[in-house]
Amino acid sequence: MSWRLRIRHTTGYRYDTEVASSYNEARLAPQTELSQLTIESSVMTSPGATQQRYWDYWGTQVTAFDVHEPHAELEVTATSLVDTSDPREPEPVTWSELDAARDLHAELLVPSARTVPDAELVELAAQARSRQSPYEVVLALSETVRDRVAYQPGSTGVRTSALQAWELGQGVCQDIAHVTLAMLRAAGVPARYVSGYLHPQPDAVLGEVVVGESHAWVEAWLGGWWPFDPTNDLPVGLRHVTVARGRDYGDVPPLKGVYAGGGSQSLGVRVEVTRLA
Repeated sequence: MSWRLRIRHTTGYRYDTEVASSYNEARLAPQTELSQLTIESSVMTSPGATQQRYWDYWGTQVTAFDVHEPHAELEVTATSLVDTSDPREPEPVTWSELDAARDLHAELLVPSARTVPDAELVELAAQARSRQSPYEVVLALSETVRDRVAYQPGSTGVRTSALQAWELGQGVCQDIAHVTLAMLRAAGVPARYVSGYLHPQPDAVLGEVVVGESHAWVEAWLGGWWPFDPTNDLPVGLRHVTVARGRDYGDVPPLKGVYAGGGSQSLGVRVEVTRLA
């Protein structure tokens, strides 16, 4: 089974005073891979700007653009049409096989800036590994995180670390993914951060435009990369659209940049998702 989804992601910046120029990177183009096909994807900016596209170190498509005219507002709109498929089955793998692949995935076994564990998280990871298979550890540690970190929009920010969310006991999908990654890596399971979109309705009505979500989940290497959504306790499938991968959020921000002149800025974001088939 497959779904066809149209995603419209609009980000607007408003500056206190006029900006002389800005230099930007957008990670907003969904990926094409075995379980997902991007039919079309575009990024439009206002003011207009010449664009360059490239793939970063982690395999994410980046749209780079510079605005060289004075502007008090910047709007970036990404529109994509994507086919998604049913959830993938995890591949069977033993701890011996996983340990033999440590060198291959070394960068995704060590803590990143936002996924440094403390002694408690390391101990919980070790306990899970001692009595369960790698696949079972992914599920068990995801459940541990959900039990401890309640989903609470607005309780954290993009700079919140895994430990801060764990201690607070609240967070959003980004934080739940970060804590899960910290524990999986401590257990010896290579794991990476994934950002994208989630259609909020499992029984989505065809043609209905709904307010969607920028979303985050994890991929664990179990003989092959297996995506799992710890926030919603389900494998990644029809409702998910993959955009970017990395060690943590710091590798995959949807939009980042610098600007010359101007003062402080305000930000507005809107995501609309439509199931077409």
